[in-house]
Amino acid sequence: MLRAKPLLNLMGDRLHTLPLIVLYLTDGCNSQCVTCDIWRNPRRNMSLALVDTLVDACQELQVRWLLLSGGEAMQHPHWPEIAQRFRESGVYVMLLTNGLLLRKQADAVIASVDEVIVSLDAGTAETYHAIRGVNAFDLVLDGIRAVRAGGLPVVTRTTVQRGNYQEIPQIIASAKAADVTRISFLTVDVSNTFAFGPRFTADASLPVMTPADHSPLMTALTPNDVRELAHVLDTVEARFADDFASGLIAESPPKMRRMVDYFAAINRESDFPRPRCNAPHINVVVEVDGTLRPCYFLPAFGQLHPQPSENGQAVSLKEAVNTDAAQALRQAYRSGARPECERCVCPLYKGPRSLLRM
Repeated sequence: MLRAKPLLNLMGDRLHTLPLIVLYLTDGCNSQCVTCDIWRNPRRNMSLALVDTLVDACQELQVRWLLLSGGEAMQHPHWPEIAQRFRESGVYVMLLTNGLLLRKQADAVIASVDEVIVSLDAGTAETYHAIRGVNAFDLVLDGIRAVRAGGLPVVTRTTVQRGNYQEIPQIIASAKAADVTRISFLTVDVSNTFAFGPRFTADASLPVMTPADHSPLMTALTPNDVRELAHVLDTVEARFADDFASGLIAESPPKMRRMVDYFAAINRESDFPRPRCNAPHINVVVEVDGTLRPCYFLPAFGQLHPQPSENGQAVSLKEAVNTDAAQALRQAYRSGARPECERCVCPLYKGPRSLLRM
């Protein structure tokens, strides 16, 4: 029964297990990306009391994977200790990072996590600086090499947008030269208002971008760009055929082509390719203050209270993910009532066989 327990999640809208937890350890960041405004806000760090509550829930909810995220997770002063606590509970810990601190903290990374996922949004130093707002392309690649030298698997994740789509071949070549384990791509999100904190809010006191540049559509591809992206992918499929076949490039050529369909839909030239996803039934996102989301792209459904509040008792993770609001949100996405899901850029799906292999 224990082995089959994760399957119960797929039979209704109540969670019996929680295969994946995503933790926003901090909402501060040391990048200044054009696609995200989180770096503009004062930094808050997740409390260790909240971490304790989550660690204590791992066995009951059969948590299998943990993704440390943010902001920049490595800016939390206790992130290695937090990672090690989850690993001691039998959880596979992944660190999602912009890579700026990888070289400096390589020893802590190697000792504390099972896998590293590094954002690599360019194939040249110039483009990296333009997109990420910091001059750190070589620093990030050096950090990847340092972690790989310690034996850790490293995945690069590239958010494809107007500023970097022509560099997809260079991005693959740079990642291969740094000896990464896997190379992955997804399209930039330019439509969701819930994902990744407040974005695209003009602030005249911060001379980073002009109001025109600050539009989210600056990152989307134009119709001409979409056609050029198709040609770029022709080159990629031919040049890196062996890397697709070996799985070094995580997405198959047909899945890469879905990026063309997505940007064409942004330009109203086609329908959005509806992704296959059951993320709200297998994962939860925990924000720095305990706010809970079913995934990156859907609104919050509740709050985790590790200690008794003024208005009530402490709320456990299992209770928090199974409130009426949480179950209603899962039912809504499953029935097609959430428009955000039609244009999701980062779907997550695990079927019965995958859950049984956990």
